[in-house]
Amino acid sequence: MDVLSDILDVLQLRGTLYFRTAFSAPYSIAVPDLGNAARFHLAVQGRCHVVIEDEHEVVLEPGDLVIIPNGAAHVLCDAPEREPATLETVLTDAGYTGDGVLVYGGDNKTDADTKLVCGHFTFADGADHPLLRALPPYLVVTAELRARAGWLDELMRLITRQMFTGEAGTRASVMRLSEALFIEAIKVCAEQDQTLLKFIESMSDARIGRALGIIHREFDKDWTLERIAREVGMSRSRFADQFHNVIGCAPMSYLADLRLQKAMNMLSGTAEPVQSVAVQVGYQSPAAFTRAFSNRYGRSPREVRRTAH
Repeated sequence: MDVLSDILDVLQLRGTLYFRTAFSAPYSIAVPDLGNAARFHLAVQGRCHVVIEDEHEVVLEPGDLVIIPNGAAHVLCDAPEREPATLETVLTDAGYTGDGVLVYGGDNKTDADTKLVCGHFTFADGADHPLLRALPPYLVVTAELRARAGWLDELMRLITRQMFTGEAGTRASVMRLSEALFIEAIKVCAEQDQTLLKFIESMSDARIGRALGIIHREFDKDWTLERIAREVGMSRSRFADQFHNVIGCAPMSYLADLRLQKAMNMLSGTAEPVQSVAVQVGYQSPAAFTRAFSNRYGRSPREVRRTAH
């Protein structure tokens, strides 16, 4: 099965906000941190400096894309030394209501204005996974990368065209396209970080990749470490060591957390009875399920169900 797609389904990756900007120098905007989210900025025209948590600086040229996976605070500016205004102040001063173009900066508007397509993705409440932990502080898609990744390049072109047409349904189209963009960017940019590269390569590994496929496809079965190791043709100890080295956690811990995250999605998104959810994610004892779920999320399954419905 497509393990990466299932992981992102479990994490409930969703595109939620998109807008265009027209920035004129001088400008400097402090974007606050946003939990359970990933932000992106796609440069359409001009140049923009992106300073992430006062530690990393990326210079975007036309056609470049930066993704900030953990929603960290960052600054968008024409020059890094400028004192930034808060995003809230910028939105108020610009009179921006969420529609159209966010126009901000110097008074002299020229063709050299910096134009961006900006947005963010969200993840489910309490979402956690080795993939998210493997993501670096930022990912950059440059013109060189786009030239080598035709599918990603086409997605970026489609998003840009959609954002500038203003036709009905544009927002919905961009949301769906951007979710695919996030997936493709992770794969294309994996070489920018060894931890991420190791995780992405594990999904095509003959044994660890097969183990991940088994766990995601049959997470409700009564698996043991020995049984999974036997399925992939490895000894118990060697499989446990290799899985932990590549994925960053023990196989049974991975399975247990996957079950609970799938349960969270079912409890918050369906009307299935709690006991039925427990069975569907592999728990024969509702009491054991409630204990594990409460320890993981700090709320009982029934509390989640009441809140969601």
